[in-house]
Amino acid sequence: MRLVTCLYESIPHLGVVVNESVWLPALNGMIDPENNSMLELIDAGNSLLEKFREATANVNQAECIPLQQVELLAPIPRPRQNVMCLGWNYADHAKETAHAINREVQVPDHPIVFTKSASSMNGPFADIPYDASVSDRIDWEVELGVIIGKSGKQIPVEQALDHVFGYSVINDISARDMQRRHKQFFLGKSLTGSCPMGPWIVTSDEIPDPQSLDLRSRVNGELKQESNTCLQIFNVATTISILSRGMQLEAGDIIATGTPSGVGFARNPPEFLRPGDVVECEVERIGCLRNRITQ
Repeated sequence: MRLVTCLYESIPHLGVVVNESVWLPALNGMIDPENNSMLELIDAGNSLLEKFREATANVNQAECIPLQQVELLAPIPRPRQNVMCLGWNYADHAKETAHAINREVQVPDHPIVFTKSASSMNGPFADIPYDASVSDRIDWEVELGVIIGKSGKQIPVEQALDHVFGYSVINDISARDMQRRHKQFFLGKSLTGSCPMGPWIVTSDEIPDPQSLDLRSRVNGELKQESNTCLQIFNVATTISILSRGMQLEAGDIIATGTPSGVGFARNPPEFLRPGDVVECEVERIGCLRNRITQ
């Protein structure tokens, strides 16, 4: 299933995409309108998800709303905690980064983990704010997003994918000058609107192997990144297992699994996003984000 959070008649709704429409369970008596969110669906477990699946298998289109009549938001508009992110999780990106900053190439032996603020979330087609007084080195990063569905600690690799609720697309927008100035990732990764996500969550049953997905990014229609998740240094199962070794992963947690080569700051000459630019990030079998940079 493709699960969305959307605005319909100015009210946020949880929804299921059916062809080119969306079925809103709160309008069809399936859930209490007060419990109408993606996080509450994840918390409810498989039983409610199965009810949605049964309800939409042969749904009458009259019960659905055309997608054009809703505004898609980030599937989880406000996570309970920061988005967990992997750096240098593709060898080619590790190499291009090392060359760009004149350092010896070192492919990591262990995941490089940082976070993006929960307040950085943005919609799949929303504008990305640009303020040159804060940063004029805004970069793109297409990533596979993983949403945890079942809490756990010390999760074995062979059981890790059982803890996945679904997958989405993330653009890990990054302020490169802030990263360099502050000697860490958090501030440069957490600008308002710097985490477009969506356009929906595809449930894990539809993507049994997350290590075989093409991903690409474009700026103003020009291809910038193109790779496949099979090239990740630390695959999804390994990442979940390592993250859970010393801390509890919670239902609803979001993991951004890293970006391949082709980012702007590592190009010769470097390229950065400017007001008016349109950046698209796409992951096979999930969908595409399309965001405009605006002042």
